[in-house]
Amino acid sequence: FDPKKHTPAQKTKLISWFAKELQPLLIKYYIAGPDINTTEKEMAQFIKAAGNRRAATGKPKKLGGLPHELGSTGLGVAIATRLALENKKINLVGATVAIEGFGNVGVFAAKFLTDWGAKVVAVSDSKGTIYQPEGLDFKQLEKVKKQTGSVVNYQGGPVSPSQGGQKLGGKAIFELPVDVLIPAALPDVINENNVAKIQAKIIVEGSNIPMKEEFESQLHVRGTLIVPDIIANAGGVISSYAEHKGFNKEKMFKLVEQKITASVKALFTAMQKSNQPPRALAIVLANKRLGIKS
Repeated sequence: FDPKKHTPAQKTKLISWFAKELQPLLIKYYIAGPDINTTEKEMAQFIKAAGNRRAATGKPKKLGGLPHELGSTGLGVAIATRLALENKKINLVGATVAIEGFGNVGVFAAKFLTDWGAKVVAVSDSKGTIYQPEGLDFKQLEKVKKQTGSVVNYQGGPVSPSQGGQKLGGKAIFELPVDVLIPAALPDVINENNVAKIQAKIIVEGSNIPMKEEFESQLHVRGTLIVPDIIANAGGVISSYAEHKGFNKEKMFKLVEQKITASVKALFTAMQKSNQPPRALAIVLANKRLGIKS
């Protein structure tokens, strides 16, 4: 189901049908949460059809929720990026970052990293990539996205009014010479067609499964530091947990920072003792916490 090819009414009908069909499993076995092209609005539709507010997280605030639009996933990705730069001994201030996707994850990752002094030089969405080596003006970029529907219409901003940036194809963002690459939208974007062209020193996986394990292994051998998705983008899941437990926004953000920081540091400690790819080590850590023998 591609929501861009259907009306809002058709999307609402599908969300409602989905909730009703899942009712025997809800809360005890399954709790819904937002993802690509779903927001707090769809979560409100879900719980209305399910007849229970606890059936979904990422709900609107007025329904007792902590919507993911608060930026929990993007914050986690930004924290993982900050720690990865520190691990690579690259100064956060001035570090160059390219972000694939300017949705909920990409926007907040860009916002937090910009606030901390990093230089976001490229951003992409479904229409293409905008690239400016001197850095993009985040506030102007966000404004352009909201007003025109795409980052490719960026024409500079107060920080760099004369520097509109280069418009490139969407796939070009993966091959740019940056310190950090953050895939923050679609799966399998790094593949056999472009893995050899990756120039980033660090890849922080803001999206789920942006590449298969074989490509992570290839990049690891080349010296690219990868923070896998099961750690890097867990902020949204942590936020959902916080909402389910009844925590407020402040407590949720504190929990995201604590857990992402602890998990990334544990991963880097494990990497000092083993040359296995980060994902393999992350799974070992996860299984240990769950009491499962790897």
